[in-house]
Amino acid sequence: MRGQARLMVRFLVRRLANYVVLLFVAVSFTYFVASYFMDPRSNYLSRHPIPPKASIDLSLTAANINDEDPLLGRYWRWLTNIVLHWNWGLSPDQDPVGAAVSGRIGASLQLVTLATILSIVVGVAIGVFTAIRQYRWQDRVLGGLATFFLVIPTAVLALFVVLGAIWINKGLGFRLFYVTGLHSYEGSQFGPWLLDFLQHLVLPTIVLTIISAVTYHLTQRTYLLDTMNADYVRTARAKGLPLNKAIRKHALRTSLIPTAVNVAFSIASVFTGAVITESVFAINGLGRYFVTTIQQNDINGAVCIAAFAGACTLAGALLADVVVAWLDPRVRLS
Repeated sequence: MRGQARLMVRFLVRRLANYVVLLFVAVSFTYFVASYFMDPRSNYLSRHPIPPKASIDLSLTAANINDEDPLLGRYWRWLTNIVLHWNWGLSPDQDPVGAAVSGRIGASLQLVTLATILSIVVGVAIGVFTAIRQYRWQDRVLGGLATFFLVIPTAVLALFVVLGAIWINKGLGFRLFYVTGLHSYEGSQFGPWLLDFLQHLVLPTIVLTIISAVTYHLTQRTYLLDTMNADYVRTARAKGLPLNKAIRKHALRTSLIPTAVNVAFSIASVFTGAVITESVFAINGLGRYFVTTIQQNDINGAVCIAAFAGACTLAGALLADVVVAWLDPRVRLS
């Protein structure tokens, strides 16, 4: 056991070192691309009246995004500020990028955590349920619903959920569901705060859960069906093992491997990909902020979001390595 633990730790450390190098290269590349394509000077030139050039240069230099300064010099100042002070710079409006991102990470965590857990559990469970009942009415009905929710635009689904919540609120005569934001309670008591949070969270959670669960449902069904026809499962069935037991002991574990990898690599998109849901429900999360940074030529903000997404992706990759090694005994960490 100790030898296996040491092997696991050594494997994780080696992987982590590789991923840190990859993250550094990817974020640096993103900084150069953002600096080349974004034009924060145009933010000031579009104002009426146009500020003096000296004032524009002073503001851009203060944020380290002046296009008239050498790019390598700007990159070095940006990198040293992060390494030495964990300072991700300023936006063109002179607002700290780090504070803006950290606040929105909290909002995105509150928004997506429950929805992510529910979508994985519900989607995988339905995928297994329908795979075992292939071509029966349960499989056809749930497959049809999954296809419907897969093709319906997220904005349309969110609006239908909002309309349903408004109809329920009117029918009850009081506000059971909130359709904007994540909080409205301003007191200090935990009970009312939690109730208020849940009333805000229900609707966006429904939307995000449905969107992700249908994908996990369809993919898990496909993976399990492929595994159920594998030779080792057929051998187990030929030896007299019942279908349900053969699936639980042999097919399910193997079919969960690609699903686990998909889940792990979707961590970044969970945080930054909920742009439409955040917009419909007026939630200031990372998705909306990322779009805003691009629209406002915010180089430092866009790179900070990209760095966070990259860190989430590499954390997911590390998690995927661990999960695959746990699910598949054929994988040798050495």
